[in-house]
Amino acid sequence: MMTGILTAILIALFLGLVAWAWSRGRREDFAAAAKLPLIEDPSGESRA
Repeated sequence: MMTGILTAILIALFLGLVAWAWSRGRREDFAAAAKLPLIEDPSGESRA
């Protein structure tokens, strides 16, 4: 009984996380984060 309740709670949390990640408000943040590796450092120094 307890494992079923815990499973239901975890599924609800997972679905909430997926809904948050795919919401329209997050689209701009993820687009900006996707471009970060392509931005060159103006000083010309390597970050690695």
